[in-house]
Amino acid sequence: MNRIVAALIAGFIAIMLLSSTVFVVDQRKYAVVFALGELKDVISEPGLYFKLPPPFQNVIYLDRRVLTLDTPEPERFITAEKKNILVDAYVKWRIVNPRTYFRSFGGDESRARNRMSQIVKAALNDEITKRTVREVISGERGKVMQAIKVKVAAEAEAIGVGIVDVRLKRVDYVEQINNSVYERMKSERVRVANELRSTGSADSEKIRADADKQRTVILAEAYSKAENIRGEGDAKASQVYAEAFGRNPEFYKFYRSLEAYRATFKGPNDIMVMDPSSEFFKYFKGGPSAGAAKK
Repeated sequence: MNRIVAALIAGFIAIMLLSSTVFVVDQRKYAVVFALGELKDVISEPGLYFKLPPPFQNVIYLDRRVLTLDTPEPERFITAEKKNILVDAYVKWRIVNPRTYFRSFGGDESRARNRMSQIVKAALNDEITKRTVREVISGERGKVMQAIKVKVAAEAEAIGVGIVDVRLKRVDYVEQINNSVYERMKSERVRVANELRSTGSADSEKIRADADKQRTVILAEAYSKAENIRGEGDAKASQVYAEAFGRNPEFYKFYRSLEAYRATFKGPNDIMVMDPSSEFFKYFKGGPSAGAAKK
């Protein structure tokens, strides 16, 4: 019985020793092997590996994925115009040199994040203090992010970290001056709107005046052409009448008298007071021959 218990204990100890000499490296991790507190090896390839049992050798794991450093609250900075602005930024980073990273932070990611936050804040301050609010917000925002990335990458390399990207999520005024800025922006927009409205009114009046002028010119030209055509028609008609009536003058006089009668007696109630023997009524007394005989 004692032998069986002893064998079980020995087997358990052997299993424990064997398990302590085997470790697995995941593709998302770095495995840092150190012996008696001294870094011995860094394994980046995934797979099954062996080591000496503790305390002779130990293994810690470092994340090799792209990590995000996001500021919990916007930081306050002063621009070249001495105006306070709030900047909210984030950084994408990863461990590129596990040995340097481990020597810098002992594998403690929280310490690494604190150090990265300090580096990013210093880079933001250096770039923002050299620029105006307009440049930071819109004019040179891309240049600002690129310059910050270069500065952060240079300092992060010394601690074994590589910078993937730096972005400004939000750039805004502090709450105390937001209202004045909004009012100034509103006044500027109102001024521009009034200028555009005035310009539009002036252009409208100019276009309307030009249209009226063109209308007057067109009507005058049309009237002139119409009068010319009417004059030509009247002249042609007079010529035709003259040629026709010239062949028989007495018929011409008779025709003109009929036109006079038609113009005079338009209605049943028209009244004329004149001598019946007047020349006006000569064709009422027997026609052209009678008039001729009387003469």
